[in-house]
Amino acid sequence: MTTQPRAIVRHVMWTIAPDQEPNAEPMTYALQCVTCSEKSERSEDWGEPQGWGLAHSGRHPSHNSYREEITRPWRTWMKPQPGDRS
Repeated sequence: MTTQPRAIVRHVMWTIAPDQEPNAEPMTYALQCVTCSEKSERSEDWGEPQGWGLAHSGRHPSHNSYREEITRPWRTWMKPQPGDRS
């Protein structure tokens, strides 16, 4: 009795990179005050959190350390292997 294979296992290499597809989520920025943990609004424009940080330090002169938060979308895909058909 001859049996046919039920599955084919293939090892493939994956790669990952920032998602730059047209439908990718936007990269966003925010700042958080290290002293009091207050946080700016998240924005696609880096200038908005930066302006918030400057205004926050102006209102609270001893609050001069910040933590930057960047949300960047990433994408994975299988790398083509030699002999793959397109």
